[in-house]
Amino acid sequence: MSIRHGLLALLERGPRYGSQLRTEFESRTGSTWPLNVGQVYTTLSRLERDGLVAQDDEDEQGHALYAITDDGRTELRSWFETPVDRSNPPRDELAIKLAMAVGAPGVDIRAVIQSQRHHTVKAMQDYTRLKAQALADVPANRDEVAWLLVVEQLIFQAEAEARWLDHCESRLVRLAEAAATEPEPEVRTANRSPARTARPRARR
Repeated sequence: MSIRHGLLALLERGPRYGSQLRTEFESRTGSTWPLNVGQVYTTLSRLERDGLVAQDDEDEQGHALYAITDDGRTELRSWFETPVDRSNPPRDELAIKLAMAVGAPGVDIRAVIQSQRHHTVKAMQDYTRLKAQALADVPANRDEVAWLLVVEQLIFQAEAEARWLDHCESRLVRLAEAAATEPEPEVRTANRSPARTARPRARR
């Protein structure tokens, strides 16, 4: 998630101050990725350093306003037009956990999968409930529509994770069944060398 580009998108609508940006960002994303004011102002400082925003006038309450620059608009347009890079996927804790659990002594990987599936399905149900609440009334503004896009992405993500966990468990079952049907290797013992035949002594 690019916080800097999210802030640029909000600033393109007009000058805003830090707390205002945080409130609007969380409104559009349904507080899925909450921000703190310090994080917002740190990002604004970096954007200002890079020439993408500039401090504007103060509002009536004395808040320092920030405005997007022409370079900022160019950067924002490029962000919207460039596909999100999936060639370097972020680390996924669940995938790493299951990969490490395979063959780990004392770890029941199927129990790990079942526990995670229960958690994932519950999250999916919670997101679906939020979506139903949001659809109870026709969305009145763009922030509500934006939040629907976010919550639907979370639902699809949870559904995909649940299917993947089912696939992982099925694969483990097949591997276990295949291992159980394999014939045990034949145990070979070392052959004893034949006893030597005693030669009769020559008579004198």
